[in-house]
Amino acid sequence: MVMSTHSARARRRATGGSNPRAAQRPRGRTAAARPGGPAEADARAGTGGAARQIRGTGMSTNLKLTVGLVAVFLAAVVGAVVVDRYDRPTVAAADLLVRPDSHRLSTAADGRVTVVEFLDFECAPCRAAYVGVEKLRAEYGDRITYVVRYFPLTQHPNAFHAAHAAEAAARQGRFEAMYKKLFDTQDAWGGRPPSQAAVLESYARELGLDPARFTADAAGAEVAARVRADVTDGDSAGVPSTPTFFVNGALFTGAPTYDGLKAAVDKALAP
Repeated sequence: MVMSTHSARARRRATGGSNPRAAQRPRGRTAAARPGGPAEADARAGTGGAARQIRGTGMSTNLKLTVGLVAVFLAAVVGAVVVDRYDRPTVAAADLLVRPDSHRLSTAADGRVTVVEFLDFECAPCRAAYVGVEKLRAEYGDRITYVVRYFPLTQHPNAFHAAHAAEAAARQGRFEAMYKKLFDTQDAWGGRPPSQAAVLESYARELGLDPARFTADAAGAEVAARVRADVTDGDSAGVPSTPTFFVNGALFTGAPTYDGLKAAVDKALAP
C-alpha cells in the first residue's frame, strides 16, 4: 500500500539506515510472505475488497437491467394505448348517441343507417354543414335515420339560448321548423351580445308557437336539463368539436360536406 510504503521509508530514514536483510535480497524479486503475515492479510483484504466490488457492480447492473426492462414495458404499453386510441375508429354505444327523446328529422323503417349530429346553432361550420345535410336528407329521405343532438359551445354567447329555443319549440311540436329557422337566420343573431331573446321570441311567433309558453319553457329548468343531457352524452361519446357526426355509431372523420357524408351513408347502405 502506498501509505504503508511511505511510512516504512520514513521510519528507515528516521533510524539512519536501511534493513540489512532487505539490502541482501536480489533485485527484481520479493520476499515470500510469511503465512499469516501482513502481506497475506493485505492480499486477503485486497481479494475481499475486489469481491465486494464485483458483487456491488453486479447488484448495480441488475438494478439497471430491471429498470430498463420496466421502462421498455411501460413504453410499449403507452404506445399501444396511443395507437389504439388514434388509429382505431371511435365507436360509441348506440344508447349513448340516440336517446328515446332524441330529435329525429327522419326515421328509416329498416334502421340500417343512423346518422347522429352533435351541433351548435351558433357555430359557423355547423351552418356550412347544414347546407349539405339538408341536401343529403332531401336525397335519402326515410332511407336513413337522422338524429340531432345539442352541443352548444361556451365560447358562443348565444349558443345555449338558441338550443333552449329549439327545445322549447320542440315542446310545441316544432323542433324541425326552429332548427331550420336558426340556421337560416344565423347571421341575424349569431355572434352578437347575449341575449338575443327578443329575436328568438320573434321566431317563435313566426312559427305559430304560443309565445308565453315558449318564453317560459326556454327559460325553464326542464329545457336546460334536456340540453345539458345532450352535452353530457356528447362528452361521453368523445365529441371533440362541432359539428360532429356519427354514422352507425362510428365517428365520421371526413369533411362535413354533402359529398363526404354521402360517401359514408352509401358505404353504410351497401349490401
